[in-house]
Amino acid sequence: MRRKLVVGNWKMHGSRPANAELLSALMAARPFALDVAVCVPAIYIHETAATLAGSDLRWGAQDVSQHAQGAYTGEISAAMLAEAGCRYAIVGHSERRAYHGETDQVVADKAQAALAKGVTPIVCVGETLAQRDAGETEAVVKRQLSVVIHQLAHCASEIVVAYEPVWAIGTGRTATPEQAQAVHAVLRAQLQAATGHGERMKILYGGSVKADNAATLFVQPDIDGGLIGGASLKAADFIAICRA
Repeated sequence: MRRKLVVGNWKMHGSRPANAELLSALMAARPFALDVAVCVPAIYIHETAATLAGSDLRWGAQDVSQHAQGAYTGEISAAMLAEAGCRYAIVGHSERRAYHGETDQVVADKAQAALAKGVTPIVCVGETLAQRDAGETEAVVKRQLSVVIHQLAHCASEIVVAYEPVWAIGTGRTATPEQAQAVHAVLRAQLQAATGHGERMKILYGGSVKADNAATLFVQPDIDGGLIGGASLKAADFIAICRA
């Protein structure tokens, strides 16, 4: 049976006092019956690592460069993240795709760079509202994931996938459990066909997950947890989601 995973994506939020309070609450709420991680702004990774060191809570980054090193001002390499003890790196979040022009190939390159240094990429896929209304959901998510699978070849089974319908991120709208499960089932079948290990791979759901809807989402057979945005910034809400 796949062990559930809940990952908090703080996005561009946080401060040293607020972070300390949030992480302290998470530490005090242990143990959880699933794996829990937080992906924090890069400037807070080392402080987060120091706070969580020695615990069963994990930490990660919200992005990673596809380049190993070089004249890439502002970028952070997978080796740097590994040195900071990061277990995860989010790649291909819809905000990165939309605001920073990241293509499917760039996302695949980033996933490969992370894996090469022992950092697990959380590969995000998802459709816009226009694409869903046009009946293109399955084609879009399969296209996004197929580029990553092709790039990683036999290593593709080592990633975590996160399905985040763009129309449900930060909007208050959430895919119904049935809608989310249908897409997760498509993704798992694609992973199984490509790697032979789809049944053991984690596929998370993200998109306005809250304490009051987490349980009905996570009970679906192909939903293995969540990638949590806004609710991960509030200790009580995030803890309630982790316990859902």
